[in-house]
Amino acid sequence: MDLFNTIKKDREYWLVDQVKDESVLDQEYIEAFSSLLDEWREKQIGYLSLLMDARYEQWLLDQGFRKVSTIVEYTRALDELFTVDPEIAVEALEDSEMADLEFAELYEQCRSGSANKNKLFTIEQVMESLENEIGPEWRASCFIFTKLGEPIGLSIPVIEQGTVDEGRLFISASCRNGEEKDMGLRFIGVHFIC
Repeated sequence: MDLFNTIKKDREYWLVDQVKDESVLDQEYIEAFSSLLDEWREKQIGYLSLLMDARYEQWLLDQGFRKVSTIVEYTRALDELFTVDPEIAVEALEDSEMADLEFAELYEQCRSGSANKNKLFTIEQVMESLENEIGPEWRASCFIFTKLGEPIGLSIPVIEQGTVDEGRLFISASCRNGEEKDMGLRFIGVHFIC
């Protein structure tokens, strides 16, 4: 079993996600990642973006990594009821009239004020990584939230590569400020975890 999913973009970057498995020991993850890190250094790739459990944070900092964002994990039973503000509408990008460029601008607006503000990736690289990570039908996985016809956020839930039942949110963010931003983070994406 691979302990990390890795997407490699030529010599430009690697996107690395830890595959969580309760039966795998911490030392096994450290050894597997150390091997991957040695390969990355040997090939002199531009940079590496890593998503790994927070308990490895100090070890990663000791390896020269820097923390660029915070991940919050939520779980819920699939049969729980979930209510959404009736003024909020959701539509897949592929079904909307929004052009890819407009979606990229919304994405940039949402990530700029969030914990997802990783500036190592330009918005062009982010848009390219959507197709690399999700596949050619990526627009079907991108959801736009509107309130009274105005975009207020977006969410991109994805099924992890090589799985059929493990998913994550590529991003879930609101482009609103203050209380509305907090409200947005509660509803955006959580809707899709059910």
